[in-house]
Amino acid sequence: MLTRTDLNHSMLPATNCPPVRWRISDCPVPYEEALATMEREVAAIAEGKADELVWLLEHPPLYTAGTSANSADLIEPDRFPVYETGRGGEYTYHGPGQRVAYVMLDLKRRRQDVRAYVAALEELVIRTLELMNVRGERREDRVGVWVRRPEKPLLQDGSMAEDKIAAFGIRLRRWVSFHGLAINVDPDLTHFSGIVPCGVSAYGVTSLEDLGMLVMMEDVDIRLRQAFEDIFGPTEIETV
Repeated sequence: MLTRTDLNHSMLPATNCPPVRWRISDCPVPYEEALATMEREVAAIAEGKADELVWLLEHPPLYTAGTSANSADLIEPDRFPVYETGRGGEYTYHGPGQRVAYVMLDLKRRRQDVRAYVAALEELVIRTLELMNVRGERREDRVGVWVRRPEKPLLQDGSMAEDKIAAFGIRLRRWVSFHGLAINVDPDLTHFSGIVPCGVSAYGVTSLEDLGMLVMMEDVDIRLRQAFEDIFGPTEIETV
């Protein structure tokens, strides 16, 4: 059986295509605005009217529900706005201090393989963390990128504690991807307590700050772009 680990390097860069647009928003973007923008961009990319795009941003505090969300996992429904979205996955949190990357790539130009694409996104986060001397790992039985926490008490089954540092949720339309990933840089981790993140209750949530890495969002962006280009090919800063 082929695992996501086997697919680490299987998302080939697009050939004979312009660099991927690299957009960074400096101010928090309302979720409805982000969804509307992604809809427009994905449609234009699918029609060949726009180049591929990676959009880096932060959101105001909010919860989102993916297509597999269980209502019982929304512990505090009145704490922050809750948005139902067409991405895969369950409940997740977005807020200041979290780098969200909405990745809009035309997989027809790359590889029409959803599992390979997810593996490539995981590899993107793992390499980004590695550039900051943090070891992130994938797990076959749960989504996300995880960090081992040997300083914490063992779990009930005797295994080492692990915390999630990055979450994923994707959707494809006409083989163009949207939504993407979120890396916890220095968010308020107490905000995750209003949900069961991604339906996983046995493990915790962490951030670069929680791990003792005091880095600026701009530093994360530089490393994210470097890792992206290693996996997916060249980018070009978008000027507005």
